[in-house]
Amino acid sequence: QVQVVESGGGLVQPGGSLRLSCVASGRISSMSTMGWYRQLPGKQRELVARDSIGGSTNYADSVKGRFTISKDNTKNTVYLQMNSLKPEDTAVYYCNTFPPLQTIWGQGTQVTVSL
Repeated sequence: QVQVVESGGGLVQPGGSLRLSCVASGRISSMSTMGWYRQLPGKQRELVARDSIGGSTNYADSVKGRFTISKDNTKNTVYLQMNSLKPEDTAVYYCNTFPPLQTIWGQGTQVTVSL
């Protein structure tokens, strides 16, 4: 059973960057579609970005052009590069498959964008 550990969050000023990492204990093969999700305070968890078997990527409109998802199958790691961060990006970020499996949700990593 795959388990994930997210890291890389922190406090950053508006306009700054962070790179999140998600290391899976199981094998993330090239056949798995992975996604990054976030949960804003008081809101439901939402999909931020996902890759696909064919290599294409999809992003929520709110992060398009600013966030980039990538995957290193040799390291069982998924990344989320976040640039031009805004205060409204403040949330707990999670990785999971797409669509998500309830058994995989990790603890997430907190991202706070503030002066």
